[in-house]
Amino acid sequence: MSEKPSAGRILLKAGGLFILINVIFAVVQPLEAIGSLSIYNGLIPGRPRLPYGENPAQSYNLSTNNLPAMIASHILHQPKAADEYRILLIGDSSVWGWRLTNDQTLAARLSAAGLIMPDGRRAVIHNLGYPVMALMKDLLLLDAVMAYQPDAILWPLTLESFARERQLFHPLVQNNTERVQRLIADHSLLLDPSDTRLVNLDFFGRTLVGQRRELANWLRLQFYGASWAATGIDQFIPMEFTPRSTDLEADVTWQAFESPQSLTEADLAFDVLRAGITRVGNIPVLLVNEPIYISDGTNSDIRYNAWYPRWAYDAYRALLATTAESEGWDYLDLWDTVEGAQFTDSPVHMTPDATARTAARIATWLQSFTEQ
Repeated sequence: MSEKPSAGRILLKAGGLFILINVIFAVVQPLEAIGSLSIYNGLIPGRPRLPYGENPAQSYNLSTNNLPAMIASHILHQPKAADEYRILLIGDSSVWGWRLTNDQTLAARLSAAGLIMPDGRRAVIHNLGYPVMALMKDLLLLDAVMAYQPDAILWPLTLESFARERQLFHPLVQNNTERVQRLIADHSLLLDPSDTRLVNLDFFGRTLVGQRRELANWLRLQFYGASWAATGIDQFIPMEFTPRSTDLEADVTWQAFESPQSLTEADLAFDVLRAGITRVGNIPVLLVNEPIYISDGTNSDIRYNAWYPRWAYDAYRALLATTAESEGWDYLDLWDTVEGAQFTDSPVHMTPDATARTAARIATWLQSFTEQ
C-alpha cells in the first residue's frame, strides 16, 4: 500500500499552488478580461446606465473601477441593430440620472422622442453618464466605448467638470492608470502622468490576493443583476433629501480663483474636451451647456448657486461659446432654461419634469442638426 501523504505535505503543496496562482495572476493581469465576462445581455437584460451605487443592498447596484465589467453590464454591449443610429450620451451625475428612475433620465426621454435620422434610422440614445464631474472621466469612458460603433456623441457640460484639479480626482480615473497615461500622452494633455493620485500597483497589488476586492465587486455585480432584472431598481431614491442651497455665502472664489482676470481658457480643461472630440474622429460631437440652478436668495447677486460665483460662471460661458465658434463645434447653451424650483439636491440635478423638458429642447436641436 502506498503511504498516505502527511498533513504537512498537503499544506505545503497547497501553499505552493496558492503562491503559483498569485504569481501567474500578477504576471498575466487578467482582471479586465474577467470583467468582460458577464451574465448581462444574456442570462439577464443589460442595464440602461452604468453601474454605480453606494448602498448595494437597496439599489441592487455597486461601483467598480473595472471598465470592461461596467460596459459589459450595459445595454450598449448588445449588437447594434441595422436600423439604429447610435448616440452615446456622456457626462456627470445629472446625465446618469441622480434621483431619477431609468425611464426619467435624459437618455430615456430623448429616446422616447422617437427621432428618425435622414437616412431612415431611428435614434437610440445610450446613457453613459457617470457620477462625479471631470472631463477626464468622460474622456476615459468615451475612449473605452469607441468599439461600439457610435454615430454621434452628445456631451452635456458644466463649469465644475472643467476644473483642472478635478481631472484626476475620480476613483475611476485613478484606478485606470495605464489608460489615463496613454490618453495624456496621445493627446498631449496638460496633466501629470506621474501624479501621485494615479494608482500604480506593486507586484503584490497585482496578485489575486491584492485584487480580491475588485474581483469580489465583479462577482457582486453579477449577483445583483438578478435583483435588478426582477425589479428594475438600480438606485435607492430616499423620499427626504437636503435641497440645494438658496441662501448663499458672500464668497467670490471658485476653486483657487478669485476674479475674472484670473480665469482663462488655459485654466480650464479645454485640452481634455478637445481630446474627446479628436478621439472620435469624424463622428459628430454635440456639446450642451447643461442647465444650472440660479438662486434668488441671500447673496444671489454674488453667486448663481453654491458652486458658482457669477463672475466665474459668466467667464466660463464666454470662453466656451468663443471656443466652440472658433473650433466649429456644435454647441447648445441651456444654462438658464430651468426654473429654480425644478432643481433637487444640487445645482445640476433636476426633477423628472425638468429633465423631460430639457430633453425636448435637445431633441428639437438634434432634429434640426440632422436635417442640415
